[in-house]
Amino acid sequence: MSTGKIGLALGGGAARGWAHIGVLRALEKAGLKPDIIAGTSIGAVVGGCYAAGRLDDVEEFARSLTKRRIFGLLDFNFKGTGLINGQRLVEMLDRHLGNCNIEDLETKFTAVATEIGSGHEVWLSRGRLVDAVRASYALPGVFKPVKIDNRWLFDGALVNPIPVSVCRALGARYVIAVNLNFDISSRSAVTTHIETALGAVTEEIEPQPVTGKNGIAMRRLLQRQIFGLGDDAPGITTVLVDALNIVQDRIARSRLAGDPPDAMITPKLHGIGLFDFHRADELVQRGEKAAQREIDDLTREIDARRSVKTLAAPRASLWGGAAS
Repeated sequence: MSTGKIGLALGGGAARGWAHIGVLRALEKAGLKPDIIAGTSIGAVVGGCYAAGRLDDVEEFARSLTKRRIFGLLDFNFKGTGLINGQRLVEMLDRHLGNCNIEDLETKFTAVATEIGSGHEVWLSRGRLVDAVRASYALPGVFKPVKIDNRWLFDGALVNPIPVSVCRALGARYVIAVNLNFDISSRSAVTTHIETALGAVTEEIEPQPVTGKNGIAMRRLLQRQIFGLGDDAPGITTVLVDALNIVQDRIARSRLAGDPPDAMITPKLHGIGLFDFHRADELVQRGEKAAQREIDDLTREIDARRSVKTLAAPRASLWGGAAS
């Protein structure tokens, strides 16, 4: 094993994952090309496209998204194990990635998924790249799970939201993690039961009639149920993804405390929702800025370790500040 291999752990975060594109752009410009990439969920999408030399394609796709186009990509499924069949997204990935196999990529890549039933963490490091990426981003209850090697798999964020451990296992000696939810987790707190002068109140949302002709009514109903009920009430997917995001944050804290990266890039993404896929321009820019803030330190540390032909132990903690 050669010294100095750089690993990049790309975390999950739904739409916020477009920030990974900006991070990769900034690292490339600084000459810090990762030798190993491990990705979870949207991190697997961007990381897999980068490893396949298709970062330009995924960036072009991300920047082209509008709210209308996003809804057009969702093929709803009312008979299976997820709200969205995902075939349209698969066809899009197939156009760009084709039958590319992970083991043939120039950059070593692994996608993280979770096995349904056992809860095992599954590292997908061979086989069709498209299948591995699909399994890693298959949000429970939203996308259909994916069957690979007789295992049903879904979102890897349930077991390893920021796959630092995967990078180390694959031979990385300096691991850079990208945490898309740092600004959310750093604001976590305990809230007590809320009461008014009249006692505890549970707000009920009055159902609103949906009118329209020739399928327009059904389209409006789906939009309302999936993306929101109006009056700031969350839709089905928002509830599911936010619940997963909370679980992901707690797991990430625990795993990073036990196996911290050597450096962590934390884009400032407060105010950007998990379904704001149409805000790619802003997200790419924020990701690039976050990486640029760390470039000098990253370059200095990596050069120092390579120059002495050895690598120090990882920092004791990078969650919430420097180690004491």
